[in-house]
Amino acid sequence: MGYFILVIAQTVALPLICGAWELAARGGDPVVVFGTWWVFWGVGTRLLVAGVAQVSGKGPTAAILGSTAPTIQEKQLTRELGTANIAMGIAGLLALVPGWAVPAGLAGGLFLLIAGAMHVPKKGKNAQESLATWTDLLVGVVVLVLAVHTLIGFLTR
Repeated sequence: MGYFILVIAQTVALPLICGAWELAARGGDPVVVFGTWWVFWGVGTRLLVAGVAQVSGKGPTAAILGSTAPTIQEKQLTRELGTANIAMGIAGLLALVPGWAVPAGLAGGLFLLIAGAMHVPKKGKNAQESLATWTDLLVGVVVLVLAVHTLIGFLTR
């Protein structure tokens, strides 16, 4: 149950709450404000937490690979994915630095979008995998919208 609460908080509730609070308090471009918070929470904290779980061996990644008892190679692959997630997560946390949301979130956002898209056709997903699939897609799409919005704004100045 904790996994579901954490993922929904990181990918839906907290970006919406923080974005709404910032818009009410300071105003701004809603796409940039919400996009920044989605990068911070959905890429930053989400991938950092996932990466720490993967590197520590506590996450579900090896089980998703189909192993009840992961092989040495599966453990190594999980740890390497975990280090990549930690790096992208730390980068995503930099979204709160003014002007850094797109560069900080683009790699992680695209990773989540592609990973989510690759998981959509998988048959027999459990509830955790289904939640991860759809929230990966959500975060990836939001980051992509933020990047395109920022690029259009830059090109039309």
